[in-house]
Amino acid sequence: MIGSPPAPATQKPNRLVQYLPRIGSPAYHLMLACVAIFILGPLGGIAAAFMSFSIGFYVSGSVLAGILGSSVTLPYGPEGKHGANYMQTMATSVAGMAAMAVLIQAAVWLGLPQPPAWQLVLYYMSIGMFGVGVGMLYTPLLVDRMQLTYPSGFAVANILRALTDPSLLKRSIAKLGGSMLGGYGVGLVSLNLSWLMRLQSALHQALHRVFSLDPRFLAYFHVPEEKLEQAAISPSSFGAGMIVGARLAIPALVIALIGHWQTPHLVRIGWLQEHESYRKTGFMISLGGILGAAALDITLLLIQAVRKYRQQSRAGVSPAPTAQEDWKRVNTFRLTLWVLFWGVATIVIGSQVLHQPIFYLTIAVLLCFLFVLVNGISQGISDWNPISSAFVASVLILAALGLHEPGVGLFCASILFIACAEGCDMQQDRSTGWRLGTNRVVQFRYQVIGIIVGAILAVLLAKLFMSQFTILQLDQFTHPHAPGSEKWQSALTFKLVGALRGITQAKPHMIKALWLGIAIGLGIEITKKLIKRGNGYKRFARETRIGRAFDFVLDAILLPNPYASALGGFVELPSVLWWTSGGVFASLFEFFQKRRKRPALKSAQGELPADMSTVSLVGGGLIAGEALSAVSVGLVKLIGAMLR
Repeated sequence: MIGSPPAPATQKPNRLVQYLPRIGSPAYHLMLACVAIFILGPLGGIAAAFMSFSIGFYVSGSVLAGILGSSVTLPYGPEGKHGANYMQTMATSVAGMAAMAVLIQAAVWLGLPQPPAWQLVLYYMSIGMFGVGVGMLYTPLLVDRMQLTYPSGFAVANILRALTDPSLLKRSIAKLGGSMLGGYGVGLVSLNLSWLMRLQSALHQALHRVFSLDPRFLAYFHVPEEKLEQAAISPSSFGAGMIVGARLAIPALVIALIGHWQTPHLVRIGWLQEHESYRKTGFMISLGGILGAAALDITLLLIQAVRKYRQQSRAGVSPAPTAQEDWKRVNTFRLTLWVLFWGVATIVIGSQVLHQPIFYLTIAVLLCFLFVLVNGISQGISDWNPISSAFVASVLILAALGLHEPGVGLFCASILFIACAEGCDMQQDRSTGWRLGTNRVVQFRYQVIGIIVGAILAVLLAKLFMSQFTILQLDQFTHPHAPGSEKWQSALTFKLVGALRGITQAKPHMIKALWLGIAIGLGIEITKKLIKRGNGYKRFARETRIGRAFDFVLDAILLPNPYASALGGFVELPSVLWWTSGGVFASLFEFFQKRRKRPALKSAQGELPADMSTVSLVGGGLIAGEALSAVSVGLVKLIGAMLR
């Protein structure tokens, strides 16, 4: 249960308040919007776009935005949590939309003509506006009536409450800032291989002159540039692994090793060509694994949600009196008009500006009403938003209705991809606001502004990254070993483009791989749930050391989680190794911290959420730091090209 918003805590007023705008004034909201638009939003957006282009998924910037935003509202005391919530809401919207830059990369891989930037901004913005409207429509049901947990929303609410403590805020920012600087420095080195080659040559020359070493001997220690590139450190992959931990990081390595082992067999049966990477077919097996597991999990979640709703109805659970809930009030009539307007706008822009078929656009818009609800329930209960499943499911439905062009499928399925991402973010942010008592209408306005800024940033970042890192323009299906592909795996684009081609063009081995993956994913989830449902096993796994070890091995190796293990089919082995290393390091760090029996860091509100642990903050900082280094290198290259 979400529970009622807590009463504000008492705290001594900060002297800085007299120099800051009054809470609720236009100047106050202008200050918050400027910080979110020009600092927090771009920081989260750059990190999200970079992660999508490199490893193939992105980590929500809500925690980072909440921590940095709280430093702005700290002088306001406990009431500043609402302002910090507004900023993290806007910043999360910017970051989520910026990650949609991969859709532009997917269009390039498919060889589609690039529309003018303003057309893409208008299209993505319309879908985002439609998505948040649909998400808001379902908020009274999912957040207020069913009171779904939304674990990330719960964590952000706790973080915003906790960060009214100046000492805790200072420590959190120190961890974030230090890891961001580290990620930035390592990222600069790994992105400038020519500098490393010059350093290596200078070192060899110095050894030859000082110690008179034979150049032929030194040649044995010369590392070619392509080898340096393959061994390049990936702070973002390591940091992302730190955030998820070993239990979710090791399954990807298991699948990557199985894929490497089975590559000769796949070549023999014609699913791969000689010297092709496992991921060229493995991504479809992994995607099927996600779909199979998702089909079972979503079905169980829907059954659970229906039971919960019926129990509340029988118990007579109802919202509190309206007089106590002014912060919840939303004009349903205006919201319905909003959804209808932006739904129609999406179809009109898609058909008249981007020249896509009205029929398929309309089907995609209508499917959003189903998938935003289903994905919202999934995220509300399990903290998992299956947007890739929604994308692939929509492609399957459109293909069944006669769609055969991957390009059309991309533009139409993008509607579900963006709407489900932003609509479920809307619901999660509303759950945070529910716990804090934040004004729902004002929060909606901040999110809408974030959608506009994020749509612009998505197009700008796509242009910047792809123009300065040309590997991003190359279709990795036809150029699997192009220089730079080790650093820029583009797993999300790889997955989307491969699914579009395999499904719409009905490639037999790809369809078989998809169904094989569905069977594997479904089988793993059924088996694990049957094993873990018994009370005897639960006691064994919880109360004995051998049981805890066996439960870990079961989840990570014997029956690897299909959602976590899928990464092993989407990216190459070196990237998986960095991901797994980060997860193992984080788990070992926390294990030894517990062994040392150090007292847990607490705030005035009590125990801190896991999102504020050292490994989570350092991991998030590494991701943001390397993302900023990539943008810095790209901007330097762009400015240099303009000056020439």
